[in-house]
Amino acid sequence: MWKQGFIETERGIFEYFTAGQGDPLAIAHLYMAFDERGNLSANPFTEHYKVYLINTRGAGSSVQAENENQLSMKEVIKDLEAIRTALSIEKWGFAGHSTGGMLALQYAIEAPDALTKIIAGCTAASKEYAAHKNSIYCSENKHFSRIVEIMELLNNPDTAPEERQTLGYEWTLMSYYSEDKLLEAKKHPNSGRTVGENLDYFRKVEVKNYDLRNQLNNVNVPAYIYSGRYDAQCPVEFGVETAELISHSQLTVFEESNHNPFIEEEEKFKAFVRRTV
Repeated sequence: MWKQGFIETERGIFEYFTAGQGDPLAIAHLYMAFDERGNLSANPFTEHYKVYLINTRGAGSSVQAENENQLSMKEVIKDLEAIRTALSIEKWGFAGHSTGGMLALQYAIEAPDALTKIIAGCTAASKEYAAHKNSIYCSENKHFSRIVEIMELLNNPDTAPEERQTLGYEWTLMSYYSEDKLLEAKKHPNSGRTVGENLDYFRKVEVKNYDLRNQLNNVNVPAYIYSGRYDAQCPVEFGVETAELISHSQLTVFEESNHNPFIEEEEKFKAFVRRTV
């Protein structure tokens, strides 16, 4: 189990969880709330790093947003920097999966001197991923209408907990190479509850103007990019593009994975993590 902590910063009090030993590595997601169970995407890093799994503003027991603009990526990075400073950490690495990967890319642009490296997985450098026919977030994709319906139901406070679980399973299954892999994942302790307000801000506000491609050319932070060959959220083409845009980057493609290579190809993902140390 992960150890819970709270840190008081100039921007509020934030909840985080730690596990592992080694150089510091922060991990966060834009609209997930974590707890003592950790997260499947974060767990492999604890073998080589001291991991700080952070609940961003509005998630878990972290400070709430006073206005929706505080949920933007740039504001989240200001929060992360306040957390790093309050923890007296000179520099740390940052790893993120999916929208957490987008946050990693933005972090490398906004505060490169605070970072030793970034690790960004199953992500994209622009909103164009959502227009790709292989993305479930594209209006031309067969799953699109259902995805929108699921998001709206998860964002509705009247949706019953049992229905939330069913909806979450359905959404998650679309992002697994096989249902067997998803069933295997469910055997492991895991957290990452969707925070409706944060998700709503991302999909209705943030993503509309999201495009870091021109800025990534200037990033000099070591970057480790990974993608699943059959990623149904951020198609593999966008991982390739991201790696090509960052000069100090390495790309790893997991050939039998959808959006979750850390469980779909667990041993190969562990080997990937070792290469980031």
